[in-house]
Amino acid sequence: MTPPAFLHPFAPPAATSYLSIVRGERSTVWDDQGRPYLDAMASLWYCNVGHGRQEVADAIAAQAATLAGYHCFAPFTNPPADVLSARIAAVAPVDDPRVALTCSGSESVDTAIKLARMAHERAGQPERDMIVSRSSGYHGVTYGGTSAQGIPPNREGFGPLVPGFVQVPHHDLAALEAVFAEHGPRIAAVITEPLQAAGGVFPAQPGYLAAVRALCDAHGAFLIADEVVCGFGRLGTWFGSEHLGLRPDMITFAKAVTSGYVPLGGVVVGKAVREPLEADATFLLRHGHTYSGHPLACAAALACLDLTESEDLMAAVPRIGGRLEAGLRALQHRGLLREVRGDGAVWGAVVPDGVQAAKVRDRLLTLGVIVRPINDVLAVCPPLVMTDAEVDQVLDAMGTALAEA
Repeated sequence: MTPPAFLHPFAPPAATSYLSIVRGERSTVWDDQGRPYLDAMASLWYCNVGHGRQEVADAIAAQAATLAGYHCFAPFTNPPADVLSARIAAVAPVDDPRVALTCSGSESVDTAIKLARMAHERAGQPERDMIVSRSSGYHGVTYGGTSAQGIPPNREGFGPLVPGFVQVPHHDLAALEAVFAEHGPRIAAVITEPLQAAGGVFPAQPGYLAAVRALCDAHGAFLIADEVVCGFGRLGTWFGSEHLGLRPDMITFAKAVTSGYVPLGGVVVGKAVREPLEADATFLLRHGHTYSGHPLACAAALACLDLTESEDLMAAVPRIGGRLEAGLRALQHRGLLREVRGDGAVWGAVVPDGVQAAKVRDRLLTLGVIVRPINDVLAVCPPLVMTDAEVDQVLDAMGTALAEA
């Protein structure tokens, strides 16, 4: 067999066989053979409102029939982009924010990095070009995000990366303090996920994020919270930063803002970054994307925000997360897991030594459950519409697959 015409992301280019998903409804998806699967990963950390929501489809269709697309470079805008930006700004834990819109989390991270450097340059500090990131952090796959990556295999083989990045061990506050002591006047920003997801599900240790905020304040650096996974309810608040008591200068987002129905991302840009960019009325910010503020994507996002509010989906997070944690810890008590870690409705189950997480995932597929293997971790991040019975079904299947392994 030859590989298909579609060159798949994060897949072996020589692979010839894929599982074709053709339909979805709330927490369940079906393949082309009619087999159902409980989607315990919300696709790829993003489908918070669930699959097949008619309300979102109707909003997309109505917008497509009215204005499917038009660019937002000056002097143009469109109502969905304006309304969405205002709604996001109103709930973001950032001082006096505006919102820059992109098409993905990767674009959002690159935008935040560029804005951090440009804001310092406009404030008369062009030497502030260093970006500090943490190991195990996932910040996308564009060259800026790849340079900030804390997952070494994701950086390999792509040639020279962007200069001006330095990385510290993800739980080592002393290492971060040492970087500030050595490079403080050069640091433009620190970028961190409030909860590191794709790197293996690592919640921030108590007090860590507050200490990062204090270091940034003391040295004049910006703090960027990468909330591509945590944003829009995953930890039980609109943004994970609010859940953890953090006020960053910028927040990157994507994924759950539209629950993946249409690609959309963005950056919440706070006062400290805005002011130097807005100080000179003649300054032109030469950054943005053809589809920044795309009306179809913004209409999808507004429908997802409406569902999140009308169905009080964030209130489901303690129920789903608590049930997952209890079930996973029961599996750990049985000796089927080595460690359990997570927060809100995103959890990581560390398999025992000698067990391959990818093989457990494959067995779970035969049991009708989708999770994501990350090294020795099985990641679980279900739609926020998942029922208790469905959570229990996920846990029962994990118990079966792990016991066999």
